[in-house]
Amino acid sequence: MYGIHTATRYLLYHRWTDVRKSFDGLSGIVTNELKMPLQLGDVFIFVNRRGSHIKLLLKEADGMTMLYRRLHKGRFQLPDLTENKTSIRMSATDLLSLLSGLHLHRWKKGA
Repeated sequence: MYGIHTATRYLLYHRWTDVRKSFDGLSGIVTNELKMPLQLGDVFIFVNRRGSHIKLLLKEADGMTMLYRRLHKGRFQLPDLTENKTSIRMSATDLLSLLSGLHLHRWKKGA
């Protein structure tokens, strides 16, 4: 049920996000700002301004799942989050590296 899969699309939102948002708030960003449907298996990644909190929103067949990770020290090593991109597409390996604190040099522009 849960896990990192290579067939899944992982999309990092291009702006800083108030990670206090819940399922409805984050799914609203996906549908209203990114103009993307919440498709089964897609994972949308949101990060706060300081880069110390990250939320993942996953659409599943029977509902939605949200994962939340907060660092006690340091920041997640992110690509440049600018308004010139709608999202940054990541691989499963990129996401695991991000969550593990590794700095990634190869990022792709998303949808």
